[in-house]
Amino acid sequence: GQNVVKAVYMEVDVAPEQQVQEARHLIELCQSGKTPTVAAVISGRPNSAEFKAYITQFKKSPYIKGVRQVLHAPSADRGLCLEPQFVKSMRLLGELGLSFDLCMRPSELADGVKLASEVPGTRFIVDHCGNADPRAFLSDDVRGGERSHDPDKWRRDIDALAKRDNVICKISGIVARVPKSWDAEMLAPIVNHCLDAFGPDRVVFGGDWPVCKLGATYRGWTTALRQIIASRPRGDQRKLLHDNAVRLYGLS
Repeated sequence: GQNVVKAVYMEVDVAPEQQVQEARHLIELCQSGKTPTVAAVISGRPNSAEFKAYITQFKKSPYIKGVRQVLHAPSADRGLCLEPQFVKSMRLLGELGLSFDLCMRPSELADGVKLASEVPGTRFIVDHCGNADPRAFLSDDVRGGERSHDPDKWRRDIDALAKRDNVICKISGIVARVPKSWDAEMLAPIVNHCLDAFGPDRVVFGGDWPVCKLGATYRGWTTALRQIIASRPRGDQRKLLHDNAVRLYGLS
């Protein structure tokens, strides 16, 4: 009932020994034509010396569009994405025409800026609006407790990322962190800042299912997003929800 016409699978942080199995399964899924899934972003460990051999085996697949390693996981040290081997792997992705999803702690977005600047030939996609926490944008009397991150620093870092032409922002994920009582207005400061910073041509929608269910149903998330963007031009809404993903991922 959500009119999903095409979907890009996003890796699910599988164990390293299962990465090849995941990728091959996804290629078969895309080839089957039995689901809306037509492309995939697969798991990878760019800081590994074996990354080149791993990723090049899929370079001829029209279904593999990029790689992600979750950088906010406990297993990912701070600053990992700036390690020499990691940066080298990012250059390789650009040479192969593949993207890398930056799924990182809000406090480390500045590292993403440095990485994107150092590797201008690779496209980076900032996941989940930079993992912004909606509660961090609430007033003290409404929020209760400490902020999980500085909202002003997040704004500055998002603006810095947006200045890099090779960076895209995925509008996703933020609903997973809302309190039990929430509404679209609570998400609006994050969504609107990202849309304004990156512009209508460098943003894509992400469902983040099933993780979104930590805060809302998939329908609840899409309904809230549509409310937030309702006043924007219809053409810009279509770019966010459909056209940009088709263009950026080369979907057919």
